[in-house]
Amino acid sequence: MTLPNRLKFGIFMAPFHPVGENPTLALERDMELIEWLDSLGFDEAWVGEHHSAGWETIASPEIFLAAAAQRTRNIKLGTGVISLPYHHPLIVANRMIQLDHMTRGRVMMGAGPGALVGDAYMMGIDPSTQRRRMDESLGMILRLWTETEPISYESDWFTLREARVHLRPYSQPHMPVAVAASQSPAGMISAGKYGIAVLSLNTVRLPGAIAPNLADFWKIAEETAAENNKTVNRDDWDLVIHVHLAESRKEAVEQARHGAGRYQRQYFENTLGLFQGSGVPEDKVIDDMVETHSWCVGTPDDLVEHILRLDEESGGFGRILVQATEWATREQVLHSYELIARHVMPRFQGSVASLVESNAWTADRRSELAGLATKAVDRAREDYLGSTTGE
Repeated sequence: MTLPNRLKFGIFMAPFHPVGENPTLALERDMELIEWLDSLGFDEAWVGEHHSAGWETIASPEIFLAAAAQRTRNIKLGTGVISLPYHHPLIVANRMIQLDHMTRGRVMMGAGPGALVGDAYMMGIDPSTQRRRMDESLGMILRLWTETEPISYESDWFTLREARVHLRPYSQPHMPVAVAASQSPAGMISAGKYGIAVLSLNTVRLPGAIAPNLADFWKIAEETAAENNKTVNRDDWDLVIHVHLAESRKEAVEQARHGAGRYQRQYFENTLGLFQGSGVPEDKVIDDMVETHSWCVGTPDDLVEHILRLDEESGGFGRILVQATEWATREQVLHSYELIARHVMPRFQGSVASLVESNAWTADRRSELAGLATKAVDRAREDYLGSTTGE
């Protein structure tokens, strides 16, 4: 196993809410979920930015995370992700610094080009320019955070004139930064170019993907880092996976069957036009995805096996992020996260190893120890009787 001694766990919250449900209540559930994860000891929560398609309803992760910071104590909070081509880099730099101060260093910045073509279309942005613009903006933001001299820069889509941030970051030299990397090489190239973390949003390789597997995908970051005299660390590589757990595999699958099928068919296929042509009935989608190991729907042991499989395929990573979905009832969804915290996280964080050893040590000596305990009780009884009789 190439995983770190303490694998980190978190969620990636787009979020996904079926069209037709009360959006105000959905946002409140999202907030309550982050509170629940904080109480369970999850390490981080990443919240996305979207402006179209109806399902992913958070337009400003910064606003959402500022509110979440007031209702949580320990969990780190990340933008997952800010779509950099939609914003002037000086504005992003200053807003994230403000959030860094307001959270006392609990914030992380996740950056991406923008996932929904509909967003770019409404803003008049050519989608073919988004990845280049993301990289250009990210470079400027990092400079604004680390350089003290004014920066002047002329781009075809933004201008900086003697620009500097008027408030320095709370975190030194700046907050943790990650870049989204899914199918194209752009995210991994940016990660290597700047020596930053990676959010791999899709662990399922699609036809035509630049890399056939996760190990080859990571090599892009390593090779780019070497070319730019930077380093990248697998401990800063987040893999996003779909998970729903219950006491038995049968329970988990049946709990999530309807919601998972609707999620895949109605949003990704019928709304975004992705993954079309499978021919799998909606109520059988979950069976197909579980069978191909695309999703993990089952027991805590199934998730342990799933993580170990990803470890072997990738060569190692540092964080697992559960894609936040609402495939089952509210209670079942919350219980799924509790099962992760109770039974999966300890397996990868070393928190039960010494307890298991202590239990085994005691069990192996139970006869001897029980005999010593009996002798101790007998001696105490004899001492007591002797003191009362004067002997």
